[in-house]
Amino acid sequence: MSKPERFQVVVVGGGQAGLTVGYYLARLGVSFVILDASRRIGDSWRKRWDSLRLFSPARYDGLPGFPFPAKVRSWPTKDQMGDYLEAYAQRFALPVRSGMTATRLTKHASGFVVEAGDRQFEAEQVVVAMSGYQTPRIPEFAGALDPGIVQLHSSEYRNPAQLQPGGVLVVGAGNSGADIAVEVVRRHPTWLAGKEPGHIPFRIEGIAARFLLVHLVRFLGHHVLTTDTPMGRKMRAKRLHAGTPLVRVKPQDLHRLGIQRVPRVTGVRDGHPELEDGRVLDIRNVIWCTGFRANTSWIELPVFDQHGDPLHRRGVVARQPGLYFVGLHFLYSMTSATINGVPRDAEFVVKAIAARRASAGPGESRPTVKGERAMASTP
Repeated sequence: MSKPERFQVVVVGGGQAGLTVGYYLARLGVSFVILDASRRIGDSWRKRWDSLRLFSPARYDGLPGFPFPAKVRSWPTKDQMGDYLEAYAQRFALPVRSGMTATRLTKHASGFVVEAGDRQFEAEQVVVAMSGYQTPRIPEFAGALDPGIVQLHSSEYRNPAQLQPGGVLVVGAGNSGADIAVEVVRRHPTWLAGKEPGHIPFRIEGIAARFLLVHLVRFLGHHVLTTDTPMGRKMRAKRLHAGTPLVRVKPQDLHRLGIQRVPRVTGVRDGHPELEDGRVLDIRNVIWCTGFRANTSWIELPVFDQHGDPLHRRGVVARQPGLYFVGLHFLYSMTSATINGVPRDAEFVVKAIAARRASAGPGESRPTVKGERAMASTP
C-alpha cells in the first residue's frame, strides 16, 4: 500500500451524481477527491448501446452551473451525455481520479479509509455517489444454453451487428429490453420475454408531451412522489426493485413491429430457453435485459438492511455519521437517479457535510489538510 492521501471528503463515483456532489463541495471550499473506476469521465454512458437517447430534452439535461450544450428541444445521445460530463468536470476543475475502482471502505479512529487497489484515501466524510447496480444480473441457467447461441447482457450490447443470423430472444421487458427489441426486429425475428412494467400513456417527443413531461410528470416525480409523502413511500416500496414504466416505446409499437411477446424465461430444455408456459424457443441469440445486482461488498460497514439496501434518510446514514449516498434509485424521490433529480440530493448531502464540520467539537478528530481553504457558506 502506498502512503495514504488525506482529504476532508472522498467521493466514490464520477458520474452525474459524483460530479454534482463535487460541484457543491467546491463551492463549500473543502478539500476533496472524486474516485472514478472508468478510464475516462463519461464512459459509463459511452459504453451503452449505440442508439440510446435520453428520455428528456437537452433543456432539462444540464447539471448545476452548466446548461447542456445542445438545442433545447433535441434528445441527447448517450455519447453526447458522456462528453457533457467530461466537459462539466473540466469546466469546474473537479479533482477526478480516473481508473480508480474503490475496493474497500472501512472506518477507523481517525476517520474513513477508502482503498482503491494499492492506493489509500483517508477522509472525515465519504460520499458513495455511484449506483449500487453495476454487476449484470444473469440467471444461472444461462450457462446451460447451447454454446452456439450468442448471449449478451444489455451492458455488452452495442448494435445488431453483434448478433448472428436467426431469431433473437430479448429477456426483460423494461425500457432497455423494449428499446433493444425495437432495434433488432428490423433484421431478426424477435421475441420479448417478461411482464410489461407499465408505460407512460403519451409520446414524450410530441408537442403536447413537452408540457406534460416537464410540468406534470417531473412535478409528480420530483415533488409528490418522495419519501416525505405517503404516496411516495408507497411508490418507493413498489418500485425500489422493479422496472420503471416504459417511456419511449409503447406496447402498440411492439405489436406493430411484429415483436412477439412471451412470458418469462424459467429455464433451459435441450439447450434452448424454456418459457413459463412450457414452450421452448428455437433462437440463435439471447440478450439479457435483466438489470443489475447490488455490488456493495466493498463497503465493510453495518449500513445495509436485510435486502442489501443502504439505511439512510435522504442519503444521510445515521448509523455511520459522515457517510452518505447519492444517485441511488428513489433515494429521496422518484427522480433521484435522474439528471433532473441528482442535484437536489447532492446539495442536501453537501449541506449535511457542512453542518457536520461546523458542529465538530474540539475533541473530535479530523484530518488536517495542508493548504486548507476557509470554508465558504453552503450554496
